[in-house]
Amino acid sequence: MLNRNIETFLGCDNSYDEAKAVVFGAPFDSTTSFRPGTRFASKTMRGDSYGLETYSPYQDKDLEDIPVFDGGDLELCFGDTSAALGQIEAFTAGIIADGKLPVMIGGEHLVTLGAVRAVFAKYPDLQVVHFDAHADLREDYLGASLSHATVLHRVWDLVGDNRIFQFGIRSGDRSEFRWGKEHVVTRKFDFVGLAAVVEKLKGKPVYFTLDLDVLDPSVFPGTGTPEPGGVSFMELLDAIQTVSGLTIVGCDINELSPVYDQSGVSTAVACKVLRELLLAVIK
Repeated sequence: MLNRNIETFLGCDNSYDEAKAVVFGAPFDSTTSFRPGTRFASKTMRGDSYGLETYSPYQDKDLEDIPVFDGGDLELCFGDTSAALGQIEAFTAGIIADGKLPVMIGGEHLVTLGAVRAVFAKYPDLQVVHFDAHADLREDYLGASLSHATVLHRVWDLVGDNRIFQFGIRSGDRSEFRWGKEHVVTRKFDFVGLAAVVEKLKGKPVYFTLDLDVLDPSVFPGTGTPEPGGVSFMELLDAIQTVSGLTIVGCDINELSPVYDQSGVSTAVACKVLRELLLAVIK
């Protein structure tokens, strides 16, 4: 007997009812300012994930032992940024209402705002941990308040001062860094101090957002705004395992643009990062 052909991310083929976490794609890149293409990330990752095993030798855990449901890709409105964010917010809110962990695959980094809005509505004391090459703290970008370059400023509009913790930052406008000193906690270039932040935030609800361009482009060239000087793959995995000590109530990975790495290596990296993230944060 034949079954429906449904492509899911590797190991995320449990039923919704039994799942502890729900993976879903937000294929949106309408505000990308340099090289577009992140809308293709989630679809490409699903196909390429079957080049990996469900077992992680890094953590000695297996996705087959953790119930995860892949909800597919949202059908987002590309002509209306606010509407797209609303769709992401509504979908995330439904996952949270059912007591499950939302795990979003972007798309450009602006998609994080929709998910954070939903999580913040349930957890008003929300903290945010942010890995990225870019500060994303502009008040506006070319006159637009909703942009991948403003997303963390818009998140700050919700959570307020000293509740955003950034790591790996190595690019941004001078005004962003000056503004950030007064309002967020930023660690440039690396993950030094991450363990202390995890200890500080223990027991508090945390949203974790991972922009994959925190990686050095020698490791991860398939992104819209590559920034030399990033962290290594193993440094990122170690940081993800450190973050696992937090109470993660929502998370995402974003900014894979597979068309800029025809070797497929960047997609393989993104898939492996997602596998390790799922194994680390699902309790």
